[in-house]
Amino acid sequence: MVNAVKTARRRAREIALQALYAWQLAGAGTPEVLEQAQGFEGYERADATLVQALIRGTIERADELDALIAPHLIDRRLNQLSPVERAILRIGTLELATHPDTPVKVVLNEAVDLGKAFGAEQGHRFVNGVLERVAQAVRPGEFARLRQPA
Repeated sequence: MVNAVKTARRRAREIALQALYAWQLAGAGTPEVLEQAQGFEGYERADATLVQALIRGTIERADELDALIAPHLIDRRLNQLSPVERAILRIGTLELATHPDTPVKVVLNEAVDLGKAFGAEQGHRFVNGVLERVAQAVRPGEFARLRQPA
């Protein structure tokens, strides 16, 4: 059962990424983006609650998420990122900031996997570096425990 749940959550993140990518390009409202997401392949096997939470949360909190991300970009500005990288960073930051039940390690791994599947070559490394810095800022205790040797 754990594997099926993980698969449903992975699909949810993939669908949310695709919907948020389209949202960045077209600028549709939240209801339209949510409706569009339901038409994506694999939606019926995704965790629909997570899809909706990621889409709604990212759109409604985009400015707040961007403010959390921006200081950790080092040599780039948010508007210079590809829409895919920006969407992955926003999803990961949203999960770090508002879903404390999802471990930091899971958020980072899922973001890296999204970057490998949908982003530019080596873009997943950039995403990982930025989200590690966001995690350190947003969940310092959990992040520190993650970095301690076993």
